[in-house]
Amino acid sequence: MNAPLIALTGSTGFIGKHLLAALTMRGYRVRVLLRRPSEVPEGASSAVIGDIASPQNMAAALRDVDMVIHSAGLAHAMSGRPEDDYRTINTQATVKLAQAAERAGAKRFVFLSSIRAQSGPVAEGVLTEDLEPRPTDAYGRSKLEAERGLAGLGLDWAALRPVLVYGPGVKGNMASLLALAQSPWPLPLGGLAARRSLLSLDNLAAAVDTLLKAPGSLRRPFIAADPEPVTIPEIVAALRKGLGRGPGLVPVPAFALKAAASLLGKGEAYERLAGSLVASPASLRALGWEPVSSTRDGLAELARQARAPSPGA
Repeated sequence: MNAPLIALTGSTGFIGKHLLAALTMRGYRVRVLLRRPSEVPEGASSAVIGDIASPQNMAAALRDVDMVIHSAGLAHAMSGRPEDDYRTINTQATVKLAQAAERAGAKRFVFLSSIRAQSGPVAEGVLTEDLEPRPTDAYGRSKLEAERGLAGLGLDWAALRPVLVYGPGVKGNMASLLALAQSPWPLPLGGLAARRSLLSLDNLAAAVDTLLKAPGSLRRPFIAADPEPVTIPEIVAALRKGLGRGPGLVPVPAFALKAAASLLGKGEAYERLAGSLVASPASLRALGWEPVSSTRDGLAELARQARAPSPGA
């Protein structure tokens, strides 16, 4: 019996690259949907050139596909983009692709949404899918609107709402923290006590696998997060452990850090760094998802890989 055939968008992105490798290792056949001609990525069983923003001609690309994983889209880091761009690419293109998948007879559509469809960059309490979604920016609104568009289709679907994802090649805030951890200096972050949920690439791939295999009908969002939230000092300590070093943290009071950040024009960045965002993956675990690594081990491994010389260096 042939392994399930999965159509994957976004296979050249940070998350998509890892999903392609992980799904192949788990025995799936993966057909990548590319926007422009290029070599077939390693691990893909086939590749099709198409434009997910205009998927009305995707019949050939989706022929014989069992399920679709849609990880392509505009990232929230793309600041300055008009809200219409997010709506066109993250919302309308997602719904059109799902409609094409439904016409092709796919059994399930797995959408890589975001915790930002649920909340802003910080949140009080523990986030669950039962809470009323309150996105605060164009990116989060576009993801939530896409989920609502999927709910109007007959196709079975699941939206994965990951928190901040980390792993090799990570960018943004986690890349900045990694750079700070790699510096030789003590860091004045020891007094930050707010906790944040993170998600490793390996645990994300396991979550996607769980959604692909889940029996029955899903038709709902699922939060994806490592089970144990961590503080910024714990993140730095784990990264520096991977580098073979002690934490090197100085407990400067939070109010002093906030004042310094304001003087430097980094007040918004500080609020994101010091604020809490804890999310519960209980619904995903109820489906059978089990994390394959702890946050601290995953962060230490990220730092080890970042320190290791590249092949041929």
